[in-house]
Amino acid sequence: MNQDRAIVHMDLDTFFVSCERLLDRKLIGKPVLIGGTTDRGVVASCSYEARTFGVHSAMPMRMARMLCPEAIILRGNSGIYSKFSNMVTEIIKEGVPLYEKSSIDEFYIDLTGMDKFFGCHQLATELRARIIKETGLPISFGLSLNKTVSKVATGEAKPNNQIQILKGAEKHFLAPLSIRKIPMVGDVTFKSLCDLGIKHIHTVQKMPMEMMYKVLGKNGLSIWKKANGIDDSPVVPYRERQSISTERTFDRDTTDVKKLEGIIMAMAENLIYQLRRGNKLTACITFKIRYSDFNTYTIQKRIPYSSADHKIIPVVMSLYKKLYQRRLLVRLIGVKFSHLVEGGYQIDLFEDDEKIINLYQAMDKMRERYGDRAVIKASGMHAKSISRWNPFNGEPPPLLANRRI
Repeated sequence: MNQDRAIVHMDLDTFFVSCERLLDRKLIGKPVLIGGTTDRGVVASCSYEARTFGVHSAMPMRMARMLCPEAIILRGNSGIYSKFSNMVTEIIKEGVPLYEKSSIDEFYIDLTGMDKFFGCHQLATELRARIIKETGLPISFGLSLNKTVSKVATGEAKPNNQIQILKGAEKHFLAPLSIRKIPMVGDVTFKSLCDLGIKHIHTVQKMPMEMMYKVLGKNGLSIWKKANGIDDSPVVPYRERQSISTERTFDRDTTDVKKLEGIIMAMAENLIYQLRRGNKLTACITFKIRYSDFNTYTIQKRIPYSSADHKIIPVVMSLYKKLYQRRLLVRLIGVKFSHLVEGGYQIDLFEDDEKIINLYQAMDKMRERYGDRAVIKASGMHAKSISRWNPFNGEPPPLLANRRI
């Protein structure tokens, strides 16, 4: 007989805003927006006080200002947010046997079997209390048999609270909620479901599984399962050292600076695209260089979590310039991104504007359709083709990923 699972989903409440309030207590109780401070900026995070005016994340800042004129607008500090995220991660790491860091402010924790020793709800409650005490950050959690129900429960528990959904109560808990509450239902899917007259989860629960499959294919099948509280997906152990990298070995050792810089630019640009394609963020950049005498040197730098060209490429180039000795022939160069976590580009929204975000989205769409080299920086045009592969789908890279050029 299989043991009942106990999965906790923890989510730091309005994380960016909460961090700012720790630094400035005057912000407590006031509507706060984190994001680009110009009209072209985008809201990265907003307080609950601002949400009552209809403001939400990813909204253009100019619209947010119109909805909430009295809001306090802050540009944000990604370094501070990364620091607090790491503090919470360390506390969770010390207190539980298995956890998954799904984003900078979200965690899944598998406490299966722990009820024999402590009681899963008690353990989760004590862990939440410790996080609040040691960091000062508000955090909520949901506890149930699986990841989907726990994540939805966390959303219902907010702000700064907790909910346990007992075995057998999953469907009853989910039934009255909006279908939008199911994690995988985005704006497009939600509109499609609304067009079909499906607005609440209980409607899907009453529908035959085959009908959902017929209407929305595999996506519809997944939605039906989640709506019925079915989710067997495991908590994936968090590996801080997870990384992606690429290297280039030259047929002839070179001191051609333009060639070197062009190839480094192309390598970095491609790896950053792979990050966004895999919905990943990196917090550590490493550059490697090997000279003709086979002496190899590496240098790395920690950065705030990012998957943005204009944040990462300057770091790569600065590391290259620190290592490069102009009088020596270069045999090999390499770039690596490590300390990866799940997370979309929204982590950088508070420092960027709509124009940059739209540009990255357009570039990625072109690459997805026409290939990785469809859109590249002019400085990287002379680098030979970089093979296309997805490092996050479990497949090994093709041989071309380390080809000689």
